[in-house]
Amino acid sequence: MELAAQVGSTIAARGWGLVSGGGTQSMMGAVARATRAGGGPTIGVIPQALVDYEVADHDAQELIVTTDMRERKGIMDARADAFLCLPGGIGTLEELMEVWTSRHLRMHDKPVVVLDPWEDFALLREQVKHWRDMGFVHEHAVEQLVWTKSIDEAFAALGIPELN
Repeated sequence: MELAAQVGSTIAARGWGLVSGGGTQSMMGAVARATRAGGGPTIGVIPQALVDYEVADHDAQELIVTTDMRERKGIMDARADAFLCLPGGIGTLEELMEVWTSRHLRMHDKPVVVLDPWEDFALLREQVKHWRDMGFVHEHAVEQLVWTKSIDEAFAALGIPELN
């Protein structure tokens, strides 16, 4: 949670806003709260089913409620300038794979960066190398997914200028 709070504070300090999955739980909620605490705007995009679980970030400056996860991700993809992935669960993994795949397929050219200070994604990195070695993933695709270990490294890899 401390990592997420530091990411949110850095977003706000750079004059950026946050587009998130619109939840209040876990890393997602911590990033949003810290972004707002630092004066940065937040946009939450959440499916109605999660609103019904009472996990919606009603403090977001804009909360967009969608019918399902596919609509949610489409809106998030369109509204974001870059994608920064922090350690998380299966939803995080699924979203990371989707934005990386769409980047490789030239559906967008936005940076896809993984912040992995504790090597939570170490096995995934090995799997990606294996796919590359087996010829299932091109080297160009591997290069489009940027792995970082520190917040400074991750934000540099995003390649977005500071607004402040």
